Amino acid sequence: KDVQKEREPHVYLSKEEVKEKIQSYNSSVTDKLKMTLNANGIYTGFIKVQMELCRPITVQSSQSQGRCAPSSTETAFYLPDGCVNTLHISSTNTVREVIEALLKKFFVADNPAKFALYKRCHKEDQVYTCKLSDREHPLYLRLVAGPKTEMLSFVLREHETGEVMWEAFSIPELQNFLRILDKEENDQLQILKNRYAAYRGKLEEALRGVLKPG
Repeated sequence: KDVQKEREPHVYLSKEEVKEKIQSYNSSVTDKLKMTLNANGIYTGFIKVQMELCRPITVQSSQSQGRCAPSSTETAFYLPDGCVNTLHISSTNTVREVIEALLKKFFVADNPAKFALYKRCHKEDQVYTCKLSDREHPLYLRLVAGPKTEMLSFVLREHETGEVMWEAFSIPELQNFLRILDKEENDQLQILKNRYAAYRGKLEEALRGVLKPG
């Protein structure tokens, strides 16, 4: 169930309260992804983000030199469903910074503004998915909810804008989309041809049996 962003007040914790919550958090961790409190009060830790992308992403080769690289070094493809990535972040990192870091980590050339981060949580035996604002801090949400992803998980999606805003895509991205559509069309056409060829073969075999002398 998708709902609008809930206006939950951000509770500012004291350094001692943060320390206690981190100790409690680390005592419950089962995957060794613990949090660390620094002397300046900033803490660091890990979040896991599930990728739920409907459209293909554009990925640069590791040899590319930023966004000025030739389009030949970019490839567009659909990300497999259920792909989960782990990021090491700090308590000061915002949602927007997390999205940018996630895309940079995997050489995604798409504009970060095309994406949004959602939180998925369980309440009263129902699952709710809420869009996070750009200024929220994911690691704080992780700390408050605890390490169990059943209680809270993060999901990266495209912005839900209804119609696709094709003008937001670059020419190389649009060209890659066309190549993907051409390939899918050719694949479906070949499947259709194979199906009819098999059907034709069975009909011809049946006709030979009927017309066989004697």
